[in-house]
Amino acid sequence: MGRVTLVDVFKHRITQKYLQRSGIHHAVTVAGYAFDMAVEKGVDPDLAAKSALLHDMGHYEWYRDGKWDYDEYRRHDIHAIKGAERAHKLLIRLGEDRLTAKEVSVAVLLHTDSYLPFGLDEKRTPLQHVVAKADEKDEQPMGLHHYKEMDKSEALRLLHELDQKIEAYFDDRNPKSG
Repeated sequence: MGRVTLVDVFKHRITQKYLQRSGIHHAVTVAGYAFDMAVEKGVDPDLAAKSALLHDMGHYEWYRDGKWDYDEYRRHDIHAIKGAERAHKLLIRLGEDRLTAKEVSVAVLLHTDSYLPFGLDEKRTPLQHVVAKADEKDEQPMGLHHYKEMDKSEALRLLHELDQKIEAYFDDRNPKSG
């Protein structure tokens, strides 16, 4: 079976459901940043881009008195935990390699330490570090990065381009002998 692509992941109904909450623009932008950082750092760009695309799929909305309450959300936030489970289940359903699905889900789990009583910076693997830094690069105060708009067709176009870059990256490293 061939590689599960970013486009495959994005088109799945589960991804569509949860990226609507966390923001398609943010997910696709962070995936692009993660690819670039992964190549620079010698990290698998396929794992980095998938982890980054799915990193916020555990988000939920927190309203108080009918208004979005960012502070209350941050106080009760466990989106990385929920997202890791959703990402793993999704990738397995798509036929992803089990070890790849595990690495991606752990990177989703550890892309933030906002839900932990301690920091993770010195404990992250290079993949997890890339995903965390790619996420930080797109962040805006009060979570505004989750509200930027992106048309699904634009997201698919950008993810298709990223898939092509990933393929080219691996083709360059594994030239076929003929």
